[in-house]
Amino acid sequence: MSSVLVLDGRSLTVQDVYTVAYGGRPIQIAEEAMARVRASRELIFELADQDVPVYGLNRGVGWNKDKVIDKEFFERFNRNLILSHSTGVGAEAAEEEVRAVMLVRLNSLLLGCTGVQPAIVERYMEFLNLGIHPVLPLKGSVGAADITTLSHIGLAFIGEGEVKVNGERFTTGSAMDKEGLKPLILGPKDGLAIVSSNALSAGTGALALHACEELLELADIVYALSLEALRGNVSPLDEAVHLVRPYQGQLKSVAHVRDILEQSDLWESNQADSLQDPLSFRGGCQIHGAAYDAFHYTKEQLQIHLNSSDDNPCVLLEEKRILSCANFESVSWTLGFEMLGSALHHVSKNACYRTIKLGTPSFTGLSRFLTADEDKSIGYCTVQKTITALDAEIRHLSNPASADYFSLAGDIEDHAANSPYVVAKTRDIIDRLYYIIGIEALHAVQAIDLRNGLKLGRGTKAAYESIRSVVPFLAEDRNLSIDIEQTYQLFKSGKLLAKVRDSSVSLVN
Repeated sequence: MSSVLVLDGRSLTVQDVYTVAYGGRPIQIAEEAMARVRASRELIFELADQDVPVYGLNRGVGWNKDKVIDKEFFERFNRNLILSHSTGVGAEAAEEEVRAVMLVRLNSLLLGCTGVQPAIVERYMEFLNLGIHPVLPLKGSVGAADITTLSHIGLAFIGEGEVKVNGERFTTGSAMDKEGLKPLILGPKDGLAIVSSNALSAGTGALALHACEELLELADIVYALSLEALRGNVSPLDEAVHLVRPYQGQLKSVAHVRDILEQSDLWESNQADSLQDPLSFRGGCQIHGAAYDAFHYTKEQLQIHLNSSDDNPCVLLEEKRILSCANFESVSWTLGFEMLGSALHHVSKNACYRTIKLGTPSFTGLSRFLTADEDKSIGYCTVQKTITALDAEIRHLSNPASADYFSLAGDIEDHAANSPYVVAKTRDIIDRLYYIIGIEALHAVQAIDLRNGLKLGRGTKAAYESIRSVVPFLAEDRNLSIDIEQTYQLFKSGKLLAKVRDSSVSLVN
């Protein structure tokens, strides 16, 4: 079993989110964090007793901020808030996604800036550890807190709606009965605490960044494979060239590619006929480097969010105050995802150009479309349409969407960032890129086989062997969709990545 993750509200990482979401990692709550939650709750009751006007506590929410909520209506108001805000539509989140969302919200509650009752905090932990996953629609939030979707988690907490357990759908009541749980009775500010955060976009965003980090590492590996296949010029990989232009992402990419190509006979050839390769080969590390830089910026911004409060109003425990604010504004890290999508499109376009050139004899000196026999087979001809179609989708998905918002709720809510959609389209870009670099890899290993007898780098050799373990040499035409899917699944599984990483460790040892 995975080690227990102790949450304190201040140290959650993207990797932690992934291990809880996909690895079922159990969680605990640090006692000092629960103490903050309890103290914050006590302050809420003090304010309620003093009848201090507080948004979402004794006053309504949104356009109804001027409506007074009497103490005797606290439970009904908060229940109604959950029910009325349950307006999400469309595809349901996978159980792993729901886990990421609940974990992110739980961690932010532990800062004590919400005033939520401790039982709600414990319910997030109970659902995560027991594997109870509320049915969560993914569409409907404009990203100014994901209120329309997170409310569906609130439904489950009060015993309404449905949940999934190990892929099976249950009424919430039956699932909770099985585990001895009772529906929660909501009190002042509880409804707002459940619905008013960016946990949907931030949780799925953390999963997107985990996938993106692995994708960029794979892109470097496949680029190195393509250099082997082309018999490319390695002078653009000279460390000195990059040190005079020291962008961190660029340096990271070139160090990785050089490591993968260590022991390759590319370093020994004079490449007299290839003084300058096409830019898709020559500038691979610069382009991948830009994507690494965008990734690291976005990860840094999101991890700040994961360990901070996005509550409105915000409880300032030490000062015994509660203030209206706009800490649910997600534009800082949402813009990071927009930038990352654009950077990944450059990675995609570059991979497509390299792939097309690997099928062109004037660049490779090999057969047209890398056929084993040009008189008897067609080879990788039509797959060029597949990658360029996918790239066209990526191009449109990379268009910005964070500025497309309306003024809502009586012109009170006149800004939003569409964060869930921005994250979703970034995830779609990443998924398509797995296919594209997989197709590039198929071309690269085919060209390597046609050349016969190459001495590959320690990393490219490991990658070549991993691909050939699932897709054989294209000796004659066959259904290439099967080969493409096999490579995609290999890349997504992390097995190729692990084998290449292990080859580096073996070399050191």
